[in-house]
Amino acid sequence: MGLIMNISIRRIADHDPKMISDAFKEQGWDKPITLYERYIIEQTNGDRVTLIAEVNGQFAGYVNVIWKSHYPGFREKNIPEVSDFNVLLKYRRMGIGSALMDRAEEIISERSSVAGIGVGVFSDYGNAQILYIKRGYVPDGQGIYKGEHYVECGETVVIDHDMALYLTKELEN
Repeated sequence: MGLIMNISIRRIADHDPKMISDAFKEQGWDKPITLYERYIIEQTNGDRVTLIAEVNGQFAGYVNVIWKSHYPGFREKNIPEVSDFNVLLKYRRMGIGSALMDRAEEIISERSSVAGIGVGVFSDYGNAQILYIKRGYVPDGQGIYKGEHYVECGETVVIDHDMALYLTKELEN
């Protein structure tokens, strides 16, 4: 019989930033404590919701809902954005990402009939690209967005973490 996994999803709390930062540091990723402290302030102000996933009481990942997206295609239409979605490598392919996305979409559906998400365009984001398409997200039709502008045909750009394709999904209310 396999290990029984108890996945719980909750909002970020004051005691979380160091734990989250340390968990990512352990797998070689630099995610500073200050990032999560800012998430708590923005959540308190009502600008975002940061959801934490735990497996058997251990931190496993997180996702954010941003009510006013920085991406113009969403901001102009008041489409909330699912953002900064991360599951620790050792907890991937266990349903944790899906549980986080389910809860994020549930929260968004209380205020909006559409959810938005941005995804990187190179292979590091391959698993995310597949997950979002399987969940019913489709490109918003605006093309690739990088930093502060839409990429034009013939433009030379560096493909990096600031380049994304934005997707939307119609939610059940």
